[in-house]
Amino acid sequence: MIKRVIIKNYKGLRNADVEFVRDLNILVGDNETGKSTLLEAINLGLTGQLNRRPAAYELHPFLFNLECTREFLSVLHEGRQAAPPEISVEIFFYDDAKLSELKGTNNSLREDCPGLVLRILLDDAFTAEYSACLTQQERMTMIPIEYYCVQWLGFDGNPIKLQKLPLRPILIDPSALNNLYSANRYVVEIARDLLSPSQQANLALSYRKMRDAFHSDEGVAAINQQLQQETSVVSDKKLSVALDMTAKASWDSSVLPHLDDLPLTQAGKGEQSAVKIKLALRSNPDRQILLIEEPENHLSHTNLNRLIDQIKTHTEGRQLIIATHSSFVLNKLGVEKTLMFNGRRALRISDLPDSTRDYFLKLPGHDTLRMVLAKRTILVEGPSDELIVQKAYQQVHGRLPLEDNVEVISVASLAFARFLDIAQRLNLPTAVVTDNDGDPANVATKYSGYASAANINICYSENADLSTLEPNLVAKNGLEKLNRILGKSFTDEALLTAHMLRNKTSTALALFSSSEAIGIPDYISNAIA
Repeated sequence: MIKRVIIKNYKGLRNADVEFVRDLNILVGDNETGKSTLLEAINLGLTGQLNRRPAAYELHPFLFNLECTREFLSVLHEGRQAAPPEISVEIFFYDDAKLSELKGTNNSLREDCPGLVLRILLDDAFTAEYSACLTQQERMTMIPIEYYCVQWLGFDGNPIKLQKLPLRPILIDPSALNNLYSANRYVVEIARDLLSPSQQANLALSYRKMRDAFHSDEGVAAINQQLQQETSVVSDKKLSVALDMTAKASWDSSVLPHLDDLPLTQAGKGEQSAVKIKLALRSNPDRQILLIEEPENHLSHTNLNRLIDQIKTHTEGRQLIIATHSSFVLNKLGVEKTLMFNGRRALRISDLPDSTRDYFLKLPGHDTLRMVLAKRTILVEGPSDELIVQKAYQQVHGRLPLEDNVEVISVASLAFARFLDIAQRLNLPTAVVTDNDGDPANVATKYSGYASAANINICYSENADLSTLEPNLVAKNGLEKLNRILGKSFTDEALLTAHMLRNKTSTALALFSSSEAIGIPDYISNAIA
């Protein structure tokens, strides 16, 4: 089973380093962080294949990380020498006697362990051609992939032969199977794992008998007799029609899976997704590494619940790496199995300080998932703060935070540090909007451990007299405006403030719903900038 994966320059992953546990790993992260690319790269490193074909046949310039490509071309266009970029996918395994032949130190860490490394690099046979190509560097707009090759080795330094590799993964991405042929091939390949060699032989024999029956059919015989009369016109040889009997026309290229007599490819997308995943889970036990992309695709809550139960039942002794955006999947399979991925490294709940870990293990994973998936997060103390931050953001940016993939999460102030532990380790842009409770210096001290983190912004009023949200709103907007918006007639700011404190949420809702712009306290403006 996979212990660690190090990926360099593959698509969106410039430099990713992720560690896995032996059983279940739930990968969560924002769009474009590279979750799907990570699964694809792992499958590439384990099989030497892309799109179910040897990687050497699927090479193209866009396999290289775009930033890496730009840097390479920039150096060339400046007339300087540039080393040809390389892609590498290193798979480190837990020590296992079955993998002893793969053990060695042929890896970037020089660690003596079993593993595989797949590299896409300049082919030594084309060194001269590559050098000639560089003389016209001003014309180069892509990495010259034509001069590259695929090198697939064990950590022992020896080339890999796929048929002798003692492990086989399954990559399941239901959303990618968007045409009938690929969907059919995908399901049949998995279904074959459920059949014994004798069953496959019997199915092939039955299929051949069916083709023989076609040839002996009276109607077909009559057609062939008529075609023979045209022999002299189209060829000197006898012309006839027959079913393809070559190897490419074997049963597994022609037999179509059915559900209730309906071809699987005509079933609903949710049913197709569930069937593909369930077949993979029940496949041959030597498929011990399962890579699953977004199992929630096209599934209702009820059907997703059934699928998750199947995943839990049929994965004993296997390693699962699941990429998801679903808090339901996260909570159902276990928050403690979460890997929060930012495109470079993955943080596990168990990596956090003990108190932070225990806090999140006691809660549903929804807020955690929201934070990891967001472009930016603003943490607030309660619903009234959340409404005012939403209003302020809309006034400044012309749209609500979610439209910019900015999450405003309401948590108790004591929990801010829990979320900041995650933000600090994953470099997630995060702002905290908090009361000063009459002691701004204490707030500064409380969050001093995060002061050096460029991605974390602690926002509070530095005026000790403005201890909470409501006095700040009164100070910024004045008595007349707030009376008008709230439909009140207070004659004293102290009375208005006391009313707002007694009715925090209803006051905030009235301000949020008002068509009139409100004055935004400076510390909130700082958080939404």
